[in-house]
Amino acid sequence: MTDPTSAQTPEATGADENRRQLLYWRLLARVFDHEEQASLEAASLAVVEDIGLPTELLDPRVSVDSIVQRHPELAAEFDGLMVPEPDADDRDRAAEVRRAALVSKVLLNVLATGSGTVSAGQLSAWQADAGWLERAVGCRPGELRAGRSGAPGGVSPTGTGGAAGTPDLGNLIPTIGPELAAIEADLVKRMQLREVLADSRLAAQLTPSMSLIEQLLRDKNNLSGVALSNAKALIRRFVDEVAQVLRTQVAKASVGALDRSVPPKRVFRNLDIDRTIWKNLTNWSPEEERLYVDRLFYRHTARKTTPARLIVVVDQSGSMVDSMVNCTILASIFTGLPKVDVHLIAYDTQAIDLTPWVHDPFETLLRTKLGGGTDGTVAMALTRPKIAEPRNTVVVWISDFYEWRTEPLFESMAAIHRSGAKFIPVGSVTSSGRGSVNPWFRERFKDLGTPVLSGHINKLVHELKSFLG
Repeated sequence: MTDPTSAQTPEATGADENRRQLLYWRLLARVFDHEEQASLEAASLAVVEDIGLPTELLDPRVSVDSIVQRHPELAAEFDGLMVPEPDADDRDRAAEVRRAALVSKVLLNVLATGSGTVSAGQLSAWQADAGWLERAVGCRPGELRAGRSGAPGGVSPTGTGGAAGTPDLGNLIPTIGPELAAIEADLVKRMQLREVLADSRLAAQLTPSMSLIEQLLRDKNNLSGVALSNAKALIRRFVDEVAQVLRTQVAKASVGALDRSVPPKRVFRNLDIDRTIWKNLTNWSPEEERLYVDRLFYRHTARKTTPARLIVVVDQSGSMVDSMVNCTILASIFTGLPKVDVHLIAYDTQAIDLTPWVHDPFETLLRTKLGGGTDGTVAMALTRPKIAEPRNTVVVWISDFYEWRTEPLFESMAAIHRSGAKFIPVGSVTSSGRGSVNPWFRERFKDLGTPVLSGHINKLVHELKSFLG
């Protein structure tokens, strides 16, 4: 007997095709006309409910982040949603309907931006949705808007037609990036951020955040006068707030092992009371119930502080803004530690040595240029000459490692590791702990014995303290 579920009947196939087309017609209608069409909305609602997807997919006010947070099982479906697949003879029509609902959600949230003034929260939500669109076409969040269309392995997504009726955006990627950037620029313009910055009273009401700092850093060359002063004040406020947190984390453990060859200072604050009592117990007088102390013991406080060189290399491209800000501040904090020689290099397709300003993260950030492509070999050219004593050098390389010249860059990094220097590849150094790394680099770093450190900035702080100690 034939399994009735092994193949779809012509009637079922036709019904699924109609439902798929319905969802895409609704998408087009909502993109070009913000007013709902009752018949399309009702029919689409019935389809989404019937295939077991959350009805929030039809609400453009709900972000993809919110949907994934409520339904985490959908995250994997959004990833690579529009990446071309091998053509199949037997198309799964039911899967096409499900895919159409998810594609429609991502495209509608990104393309239907409405009109009027935009809040910082709305801009942030749009940027997150745009990141999901970039993930859907096989790129990393921020790559298309920054002009970087690298897919895993460094190959740009291409194709002539998506499988199972999926819209194939592979050949359109060169134009998608500029369009997304244009939409984002329009949203920032509608925020009227420059006008807000020009009014000191309104600027003082802004709450510094990573997304706002990114906007200010991107737009700093277009600001002047009062607006520029207020922008710098906001950046400095944010830097100071983050620096205070990081400074506390760095200070939790002292740098350097105790040096017992140096006699302890004979001052009261170094007095080791417990040891002093223990060593003088033989002088206890039971009759007088009194302990006579004829020798005092003090704690060793001097630490071995071998001069160490810390070289921090940071990818300053669009997808690494969070890491750029955090690591710039962190480098300035380690600069203040004794016997630590800190160097800071930032790069995209060009590299800049920010070491002269590393002690001041505010001035350092003002000299960065966010966005652009990524070519780590230009940063490596500045890094290698700084490694004078490999055994006493640590190189921290922060990037998502979606590079243009993958092989030459990795070989240079492996050479640093083999020289005896400590090489720490870092996929992200964020406050949220989220980040991504090119799997090609991740596997090779693992084989090299230097696994990629990725996640919360506390992990990097711990690694650096361990090396410097």
